[in-house]
Amino acid sequence: MISKNQLKLIRQLGQKKYRKQYNQYLVQGEKNVLELLNSPITCNTVFATDTFIDRYQSEYSSLNFIAADQEQLTKVSTLVSNNAAIAIVDMPSVQLPRNEGLILALDGVSDPGNLGTIIRVADWYGIKHIVASQDSADPYNPKVISATMGSFVRVQVSQVDLLEYLQNITSPIYGAFLNGESVHTTQFTQNAVLLMGSESHGIRPLCEKFVSHKITIPAYGAAESLNVAMATGIILDNFKRQI
Repeated sequence: MISKNQLKLIRQLGQKKYRKQYNQYLVQGEKNVLELLNSPITCNTVFATDTFIDRYQSEYSSLNFIAADQEQLTKVSTLVSNNAAIAIVDMPSVQLPRNEGLILALDGVSDPGNLGTIIRVADWYGIKHIVASQDSADPYNPKVISATMGSFVRVQVSQVDLLEYLQNITSPIYGAFLNGESVHTTQFTQNAVLLMGSESHGIRPLCEKFVSHKITIPAYGAAESLNVAMATGIILDNFKRQI
């Protein structure tokens, strides 16, 4: 059965300072845990209900399953309800991409739900790596992991000094602005960086100076702006139509 110390650790990993201290993060809920178990990511311990263990233990016999009842999992989970499983995972060592295919970069996207959805969108369009500014949401925030709906196992996210990263990029950098060239007429290149800013501030001036191509999504109505995750999906779709 799950111990008090293990329950305490799960609660702690809901906070960034403890994720950094232990170099571990949480994966919660049946769908995300199963995505994890079917991925190359190493997972040593899964806290789960008897029903979950009975169903999957023989399939994943090398894993350490620890039984916990539904009430315990719900109390320590950051989800509204968690009736299946919680896994503790070691943070991976991630190597930054350099001028390889299409790279997605995020400037100040601080909402965990938006980041999680962007990871999911990136996975849909085959983007393997996202580079995010240090003040973007923590990619290992439980809300981010949950919002990815399992895509976190296929898309890596690196938080970096974004200015330093962009100034070392030699391929074109496309930035989303309200007054750029329409994505419907832009000629995109195969090796490039797509830079997206937050809904409230957009791409900030210090990053803007590295943008070689300003692009925009044409508006046909009166909405002030688009959700950044939605805008990312629209632009990626236009990229993929050409390359």
